[in-house]
Amino acid sequence: MENAKTVKLILEDGTEIEGQSFGAFTSSAGEVVFSTAMTGYPENLTDPSFAGQILVLTYPMVGNYGVPGEELYESISKIFESDKIHIAGLVVNYYSEEHSHWNAAKSLGDWLKEYNIPGIFGVDTRMLTKILREKGAMLGKIVAEEDVELHDPNQDNLVAQVSPREVQRYGNGQHKIVLVDCGTKTNIIRCFLQRDVELIRVPWDYDFSTLDYDGLFLSNGPGDPKMCEPTIQHLQAALQQDKPIFGICLGSQLMGLAAGGDTFKLKYGHRSHNQPVLLTGTKRSYITSQNHGFAVDTATLPAEWDMLFENLNDGTCEGIKHKTKPFFSTQFHPEAAGGPEDTEYLFDDFLKAVAEYKAKV
Repeated sequence: MENAKTVKLILEDGTEIEGQSFGAFTSSAGEVVFSTAMTGYPENLTDPSFAGQILVLTYPMVGNYGVPGEELYESISKIFESDKIHIAGLVVNYYSEEHSHWNAAKSLGDWLKEYNIPGIFGVDTRMLTKILREKGAMLGKIVAEEDVELHDPNQDNLVAQVSPREVQRYGNGQHKIVLVDCGTKTNIIRCFLQRDVELIRVPWDYDFSTLDYDGLFLSNGPGDPKMCEPTIQHLQAALQQDKPIFGICLGSQLMGLAAGGDTFKLKYGHRSHNQPVLLTGTKRSYITSQNHGFAVDTATLPAEWDMLFENLNDGTCEGIKHKTKPFFSTQFHPEAAGGPEDTEYLFDDFLKAVAEYKAKV
């Protein structure tokens, strides 16, 4: 890339890495994390769960297939996971300025410029990832012309920043599902609409007990789940009832907190499309898509709750379930986007539980 300007990535431990700028030539601070996914950067960059983070992509070449143009499906994006880029910055080894793909509408660098997001390439991302694996995710900044202060996004209520301000409705199906949007990925909405539901999408702190619904869904989202106190309080009331509840990612952590358990921050998180999880009590494992930095501490869960899935890499909780009520969650993303869709059947399991509940009342 000719005439690229020099920028630096500076970590809180004092590590300084020099590289070349692409995207917006500006400075930015956040939490530096890595993802080992080989594809899917349009989906990852628009995933609200990455809000406040400087994302390191370990795959050696990025940008070669560009960025697709926007298409709509039922008034939501058909391709992206939200309506904008959420990362604070992007770090790659080799940036391919030339892109080639049948549905590419622009380059990755031009897309970053649209949202004033800095990128840095020419970085030894293998070395950087080893640092993050050994020391853990840490604060950092991409410095262009003007320096900026380090900033910990986990001290912010990131969910409040990415959640919608108003109630939105989709579809006209047989089951009425409330989606508590803490930063939901658009493909979650697509998965529900493909299954003949009426979806009521509400803000993170909305009192959904005022609504008539058949099932409750808790979305993914960024940051520390303990920042979502209003959501936890509303969920605690919902757990006293019998309406089915399904949570994904942050939603799983919120369910654990509302149930009376605790959560903790992982050393460097799970961000990839190849995380192996085991269905508890079986020999059945799945390869899953994940993006999170916190997890449920299963040792703190009350006796009426069990771990539903276990991470086969580090043994952490990948989902929980109630022993007698139709409440369950996954830490991974059954809807993927990108990544494997082997566990998308969990949406069907949830809607089956909704149908069974409706048949009883």
